[in-house]
Amino acid sequence: MKTLLIFGVSPKQGTAYQVLQAARKCHPQWRCVVLVRHAELAQQLTKQGVECVIGDATDPVKVNQLCQLAGPDAIIVSTLSGITGNYTAQRIIIDCAEQMGLKQMLLVTSLGCGDTWSTLSTRAKQAFGLAVREKSLAEIWLQTSTLNHLILRPGGLIDGPSTGHGQCYYQQEVHGFIHRDELAELIIAMLNKQQWDNRAYSVIDPSLKVAN
Repeated sequence: MKTLLIFGVSPKQGTAYQVLQAARKCHPQWRCVVLVRHAELAQQLTKQGVECVIGDATDPVKVNQLCQLAGPDAIIVSTLSGITGNYTAQRIIIDCAEQMGLKQMLLVTSLGCGDTWSTLSTRAKQAFGLAVREKSLAEIWLQTSTLNHLILRPGGLIDGPSTGHGQCYYQQEVHGFIHRDELAELIIAMLNKQQWDNRAYSVIDPSLKVAN
């Protein structure tokens, strides 16, 4: 039985929330442990059989508590967003994971991170370049850690049902969008495959066309 340790679950039902729901739907026997900020959400998820700790990922005490609760065989899935504090939180998660003996982490960042920075337009860099740079720092911290890892860099995240056409691209310039549901399903599929190749993949749905 797998244990997922998920960071980034929020009431807004973003990527981490979708990952949690996809895991529960496809693999109800999996154990899910999450860190949430809101007591109301924690109560809701606890009723669904999810183990919750209330706190913030920038708090090393809470993150250590969560890693200890999940155990050394847990797989970390972190989809934390935000401009400020992203790198700090991800660094705390990675450091605590190493200290507690966890070995595997899947990190969700975004297109434009790392070696894909040059593919962003000037307008995109001005709009969300700071967030991308924070996430890039988190990628480097993970890549230079002792954890086996996967990094997924999705294109624009939008709401909508999965299409089954989401694709991962390695060292290939791509642009596009992907539904959060689709990304969540891809993440669960990768966890099933145990594909810990320490690579960063760009992720889009090439069938998805969004009007300007």
